[in-house]
Amino acid sequence: MLQEAFQNHVLYQTFTFSTFPKEIGSMTFYFISDVHRRKIDKSMIDQMIQTSKPQFVVIGGDLLEKGVPLARIEHNLSLLSKIGPMYFVWGNNDYELQESILKSLFKRHNVYMLRNSSTVLDGTRNSRIMLVGVDDVTTEKEDLEKALEGVTERDFNILVSHNPKIIEQLSSVMQISLVLSGHTHGGQIHIFGFSPYKRGGVKQYDQTTLLISNGYGTTRLPLRLGAKPETHIITIKNHS
Repeated sequence: MLQEAFQNHVLYQTFTFSTFPKEIGSMTFYFISDVHRRKIDKSMIDQMIQTSKPQFVVIGGDLLEKGVPLARIEHNLSLLSKIGPMYFVWGNNDYELQESILKSLFKRHNVYMLRNSSTVLDGTRNSRIMLVGVDDVTTEKEDLEKALEGVTERDFNILVSHNPKIIEQLSSVMQISLVLSGHTHGGQIHIFGFSPYKRGGVKQYDQTTLLISNGYGTTRLPLRLGAKPETHIITIKNHS
């Protein structure tokens, strides 16, 4: 269980959408959530950069928890910054560090914080790829309506929410094509098939694809069983 908790698994996943802008072709990025107390493995990042060349990083919340040394957070952000621009959404455990300290770290490492807001990743005036981030559902700080204020019906929208329960707030009119989340750790420990949560994976909801990651780290005990840690190289492209 201890050995499984510190493994490095990078999942390579491709999603195709008819609404993805044809003129952009494809987009590849790195998604990591629920780092908690783990120190990100340098060799994993170096190899991934060399083989996959992701364009940016999405951090899906719980970058840390109470008691994690600031030097370790700095180490993790420094490694991730080697990939490219970093985008962050808040998880419930991120609030266990004084907010001003975390914001200072983000400023130092050029982390773009998405807090009930959106940003343009690529595209033209008529065809944009938008990254939308909401605050943590568990803390009831999420404001989906505010997060979507800058989005139009012509945009291809990727929503990042630490907690996958955000899916319950979505409607077809919001036109969210892909949701990235974590929080559950895939159950973390499965004994005789029982665990508080199901393993992570991909689910389809009408027009929306939901990715729930097992996450990279652990909470409480550094143990896993039947829910291997994972990070993701995600490629998005048009159907045709």
